[in-house]
Amino acid sequence: MQSGIINVLKPPGMTSHDVVSYIRRLYSIKRVGHAGTLDPAAAGVLPVFIGNATRLVEYLADADKSYRAELTFGFETDTGDDTGKISNSRPYIRPKPSEIEAALASFIGVNEQIPPMYSAIKIDGKKLYELARQGQVVERKPRKIVIDAISLITEGETGIVFDVTCSKGTYIRVLCSDIGYRLNCLAVMSFLVRTRVGHFHLEESLTLEEIAANKEQAVQNADSVLTHLPAIVLSELESQAIKNGRSICCSQSGSDLIKMYDLHNTFIGIGRETCQMGGQATLTPVKILSPGL
Repeated sequence: MQSGIINVLKPPGMTSHDVVSYIRRLYSIKRVGHAGTLDPAAAGVLPVFIGNATRLVEYLADADKSYRAELTFGFETDTGDDTGKISNSRPYIRPKPSEIEAALASFIGVNEQIPPMYSAIKIDGKKLYELARQGQVVERKPRKIVIDAISLITEGETGIVFDVTCSKGTYIRVLCSDIGYRLNCLAVMSFLVRTRVGHFHLEESLTLEEIAANKEQAVQNADSVLTHLPAIVLSELESQAIKNGRSICCSQSGSDLIKMYDLHNTFIGIGRETCQMGGQATLTPVKILSPGL
């Protein structure tokens, strides 16, 4: 069974689940998952994990993300983007570029967002968008997010285009609405492209057609999601011990989690280092991926 990660360029009009289903059929494999849901109307980077690599999805879940978004002034919708029903509209005075840049800069740092009703967050076992489709509106608690960078790309009569780098859990639809309020305008997100998830970039992503044409070459090694972790090469005996779930002694690296490889440079999995006295440490298996799976 093949294992690895595919940097998919999700097209607009498909859900993230649709992409997973497509990859599952294309590779004839059951174990498929993805990191970071994209709205159906959005496009961009969607890392898809197949085979044993699905066990590593959690190590990309907390990665920051980058987007290019288009914001349109003058109205609001029930979904927060231009696919929803207009819930409010009013004339606006076109903000000056300096006002727009100041408003964007004001979001840098820690912020609070109220998740939109049209989201997959569960309350009392039900997804918010299911309640929204039934005409229900429930109270949602604010969530902390972090905006690391945000910059104006273009501005026009009806809206702006901006780039943003943010923490997981950030709703760009809500950010667009909040930017509008900061500028004393109603606003919705009218287009969204995710340009990065962790170190997976838009420039290197593949369309579904490109993936279908080169199935084998489209799959990156499972350890490509762990570029931020230090690595260690184990002896044959150490590799066998780790694969059997036993801890081994190693030199202290100062890192919590470590990528482990055998003498053939085959990725074994992830270990956790526990420091001991005298410069020694214990390496305990955390996630083991069987070679060749």
